[in-house]
Amino acid sequence: MNQEQDVSTRKVILTMLKTKGALTVSDMAKQLGITEMAVRRHLNTLERDGLIESKLVRQAMGRPTNLYSLTESADELFPKKYHHLTLDLLGELMEEAGEAKVQQLFDRRKERLIGRYEEQLKGKPLSERVQTLADIQNANGYMVDWTATEDGQFIINEHNCPISQVANQYNHACQCELLMFETLLGADVERTECLVKGGMKCSYVIQEK
Repeated sequence: MNQEQDVSTRKVILTMLKTKGALTVSDMAKQLGITEMAVRRHLNTLERDGLIESKLVRQAMGRPTNLYSLTESADELFPKKYHHLTLDLLGELMEEAGEAKVQQLFDRRKERLIGRYEEQLKGKPLSERVQTLADIQNANGYMVDWTATEDGQFIINEHNCPISQVANQYNHACQCELLMFETLLGADVERTECLVKGGMKCSYVIQEK
């Protein structure tokens, strides 16, 4: 079996566990039409990658057997449409309480994020604050890189925006991110390119105040 078929079979196994719940090797072998040995080989890879876990369960007859199920990490592989729910809820709030209330919601989120991260950046030189902020944004899915320029500035590039669907409709989200960067970095920050406004990335130029 070639590598492409291997990957395809593992995707089928993950989908099967998602739709049917925990299964034994025997269950999977029957549904896939392959040998139990072949199933175990795929399960070993998925377990190594942290996508599945096994639990030994006793049966009414015979030896205990392993039941395989998805981990929380595997759940991230499946489509999520959270932005639809978010936009619906924000739309309801806009109708009920007006735009100012929606902006207040984004402002409160910004303050909460600042409170969550400020200790990690406090007391560090600007270059380390930029590095730490880039790490935080990377962990949140923004696909960040950063560079230092010869004139002492720093540039942060975000190549992905996990909240782009929301920011497209509510630009105040972008403004809040800019203000969050300024507060956490304790520096002057200018956004020079924006994904939501048609750019290839969100790009920030940072310099000491």
